Amino acid sequence: MDWTALWLSMRLAGWTVAVLLPVAVLMGRFLAYRSFGGKGLVEALVMLPLVLPPTVFGFYLLVAFGRNSPVGGLWQNLFGHQLVFSFEGLVVASVIFNLPFAIQPAQRGFEAIPAEVREAASCCGMSPLASLWKVELPLAWPGLMTAMVLTFAHTLGEFGIVLMVGGSIPGETRTIAIAIYDRVQAFDGQAAAIMSAVLVAISLFTIALTYWLSARMGRRLS
Repeated sequence: MDWTALWLSMRLAGWTVAVLLPVAVLMGRFLAYRSFGGKGLVEALVMLPLVLPPTVFGFYLLVAFGRNSPVGGLWQNLFGHQLVFSFEGLVVASVIFNLPFAIQPAQRGFEAIPAEVREAASCCGMSPLASLWKVELPLAWPGLMTAMVLTFAHTLGEFGIVLMVGGSIPGETRTIAIAIYDRVQAFDGQAAAIMSAVLVAISLFTIALTYWLSARMGRRLS
């Protein structure tokens, strides 16, 4: 069992969720409540990672993060090391690749809130920020919870993006999915089976915990 790879995957998933949660709230709420020209195009761009093969998406990210690109060059100048083949590069790539898993469930959660509820909060003198914090977020909780779980679970199993952007550097970019692939390539079926079982168990536990928390929140709000 490669515990270092597992811990790296957990860190990557945690950072991805932490970065995408506020993005999901802001973008999900904006797309749920606003109608504007080009909204369909924006939603299509958000969903693009779902239909593009991970290797294709990873290739474009590899080019965008490379040392000769503006983003990669700026990162190199600021931090003294390249963005590709680093943990930071994996986080940025994972955030971009998981945008649809975070934003779409959040958008659906906000869309499920009746307009009358938001209007009542406004009539009661609540500011937009107070309405978001005290009214909208509790009601949109199932969608936000789904967004976090999908993002976390999907990040744990990411393979193509990780391999393209990060490679397989032990302790730096070799996640549990890459470690499983390496063990299969080395004909070590037992180690691959153990790591796969651990990954399945973590995913099942995460989903079960989500259902339990959503049920508790639903009883509190009812």
